[in-house]
Amino acid sequence: MDFYIYYRVRRENTSALQPRVAAMQRSLAAESGVHTALKRRPEEKDGLQTWMEVYLGVPEGFENVLDAAVTREGFAGLIDGPRHTEHFVDIPCA
Repeated sequence: MDFYIYYRVRRENTSALQPRVAAMQRSLAAESGVHTALKRRPEEKDGLQTWMEVYLGVPEGFENVLDAAVTREGFAGLIDGPRHTEHFVDIPCA
């Protein structure tokens, strides 16, 4: 299963948030073996950027591990609104 998590970030918070997300993703990749990526939409609207964290091949229980890591890193004060999580599974190609 893969996780795609998107949220909004105020322009003035990007420099504080980016290293926290990167460090968290490195740690999660080392601990869980997941592949990670951090992306954002190319445009900004009203001083807000949309960011997306990507976690590929997540193991059972990973969502709880991720939630704890986000809390530990203190993202709440640096994002604007909630984090939205989408779950996807692979479709076998014949």
